[in-house]
Amino acid sequence: MTGTFIVVEGVEGAGKSTQVALLAAWLEELAVASTITREPGGTALGEAVRALVLERTDLHVPRESELLLILAARAVFVRDVVRPALERGEVVVADRYELSTLAYQGYGRELNLDTVRKLNAFASGGLTPDLVLVLDVPVEVGLGRQRREGKVADRMERETGDFLGRVREGYLTLAREESNTVLIEAGGTPDEVFVRVRAALSGRFPGAFPTGSD
Repeated sequence: MTGTFIVVEGVEGAGKSTQVALLAAWLEELAVASTITREPGGTALGEAVRALVLERTDLHVPRESELLLILAARAVFVRDVVRPALERGEVVVADRYELSTLAYQGYGRELNLDTVRKLNAFASGGLTPDLVLVLDVPVEVGLGRQRREGKVADRMERETGDFLGRVREGYLTLAREESNTVLIEAGGTPDEVFVRVRAALSGRFPGAFPTGSD
């Protein structure tokens, strides 16, 4: 595979979707062939799982079931979306991937991390991103952004502050431990954060991406 796999991660309200959209527009300006996608999602099965796990707040979904549903979606996501795009030499930008599973189901739901890692490796076929950008803001800041935007809270966003706090701490720990991960301070305007995102890209892939306002 000759493509590049980039993942944008972070707590609720960190600005992932905004940064993914900015990245997509930038890559288009540079005439770089790219696939922009999200998890859970990207496939018919993935979108169905997304609706079930995130939007069906009327359902009780045990934490083990939640994990397995997300990993079922990941298996087809990798097979049908990510690997083919990488084989075509494209840049794949995903809104969430395996670090979300470790942060939310491992740290947040307090499932055994080794078990989560092993199950994820099976579902993903061992495919890891070339670079993971973890956008970080305090939990209360992220939730405040979402309230101001009038966003309807999904299952994860309705969880207690303790849950989301564990998720954030999980991300911070993982960002320190994983060699392919860069922590991005996500305070400020989207454009200010995007400057940091681009700096991280140019730092990881020297010469491949312009820096600053180029």
